[in-house]
Amino acid sequence: MLDMIKEHITIVFFLVSFISVVLGYILNKIFYESKIGKAKKRSEAILEEAKKESQTTIKEGRLEARDYIHQARTDFEKDTKERRHELYTLEKRVIQKEENLDRKATNYERKEMEIIKKEESVALKEKELVEKKKEAEMIIVEEKNNLHRISGLNKEEAKKELLHMIESDVKMEAAAIINRAEQDAKDTSEKKARNIISLAIQRCAVDHISDSVVSSVQLPTDEMKGRIIGREGRNIRALEAATGINIIIDDTPEAVMVSGFDNVRKEIAKMALEKLILDGRIHPARIEEVVEKCRKEMNQIIKEYGEQAVFDAGIHPVHPEIVKLLGRLHFRTSYGQNVLQHSMEACYIMGVMAAELGIDEKMAKRAGLLHDIGKAVDHEIEGPHGVIGADLAKKYKETPEIVHAIRAHHEDEEPKTVQAVLLIAADAMSGARPGARSETLNMYIKRLEGLETISRSFKGVEQAYAMQAGREIRVIVQPEKVDDNESVQLSRNISKRIESEMDYPGQIKVTVVRETRAVEYAK
Repeated sequence: MLDMIKEHITIVFFLVSFISVVLGYILNKIFYESKIGKAKKRSEAILEEAKKESQTTIKEGRLEARDYIHQARTDFEKDTKERRHELYTLEKRVIQKEENLDRKATNYERKEMEIIKKEESVALKEKELVEKKKEAEMIIVEEKNNLHRISGLNKEEAKKELLHMIESDVKMEAAAIINRAEQDAKDTSEKKARNIISLAIQRCAVDHISDSVVSSVQLPTDEMKGRIIGREGRNIRALEAATGINIIIDDTPEAVMVSGFDNVRKEIAKMALEKLILDGRIHPARIEEVVEKCRKEMNQIIKEYGEQAVFDAGIHPVHPEIVKLLGRLHFRTSYGQNVLQHSMEACYIMGVMAAELGIDEKMAKRAGLLHDIGKAVDHEIEGPHGVIGADLAKKYKETPEIVHAIRAHHEDEEPKTVQAVLLIAADAMSGARPGARSETLNMYIKRLEGLETISRSFKGVEQAYAMQAGREIRVIVQPEKVDDNESVQLSRNISKRIESEMDYPGQIKVTVVRETRAVEYAK
């Protein structure tokens, strides 16, 4: 029974399942068919819409293509027009160039013909010149023969006469050129140079003129002379041996003379004598002690003088040995002029001239102050003081410009720098100013006679007179033998001769005077 129920249930289950499947299939088919129908309708609608859009796109593309074709045609026509214009312009230029070339070719042909004609003409002229040259040579030979016959001179004599005439003409022309050149230089430079020199001298004027060459020591009484001499002269011998100076005791009342070529030793002896006289104890041992003490004091004094000179000139730094040399110059004189004072004057003059000319003022002042340091030792070393001073300056590391200026300031070496030339001028101005130096009467007269003798030795000179204490020589010439141009040459020759044969401070002016007078009396 149960089995039958199970079977019926199973059958029913299968039937229900089958019916469910059949119904599901039917329902699915109906659903998919309806969905397919909708999809077909939708696809048809999409196709229709796509057809419409494609037609619209085709229309727009046709319009754009038409516009593009129109624009391309317009651009092409414009480009073609421009190309045609360029081609026309180029064609026109080519035509013009061809015409120019044709004209040039025509001109070249014409010029070539002219050149050919000129060459032919030149050839004819050359031929004529050769013929004329031959004729001229024949005429010259003939004239020479005539001249020889007329003048009675042979060829060599005529040649010498002609050379003499040419030499005279050249000398006259050279003198005229020199005169013009000197006048031009004077017009532009003399006034400025005069102003600079006068300004330098005005600023550097000093009261000091010259030092006395005689040193004397005043004594309280004449009895002191005997004490200085000592028993059998032992004191005076000890003093002379210690100082290296001669002590002169003569009839001069209450004075003893001190003589020696070394001014430093002479000053030490003078100081020692003064101290011994004040102290009153005069004997050989005391003399040696006092002299040694005075020598140390003198070294200090020399250093102070040198330091003061460097300070006043404002040229720091300076080597200590050069400072000592400058200090020693205080006790050295040249023609009665104190050499340190002269160096200071040259220093100041150099500074003023350098400032006016716009060059290194400090270097110029340094060269001026140091230019005579060779005089501090020239009694110990052989040679000119300029060369000695230059060697000392080089030894103590002065600059080459300073060394050269010192060596050249007395023309022991040719001056090659502005500082050297200025130093020569400053040295001459300081030494040649009135009252700076003293001369003996014999030397003075000898210098004047030498100037007049040299001037009278030249041809055409009638008389010569030394003037201005030997600072100027005036030469009077014979006007019929010396003309104006030769006067210029004569003044130059006299000045060169004076420079080469004479020694003198400063400069000497040479003036040549030529005068022609015509005198007639009305009766």
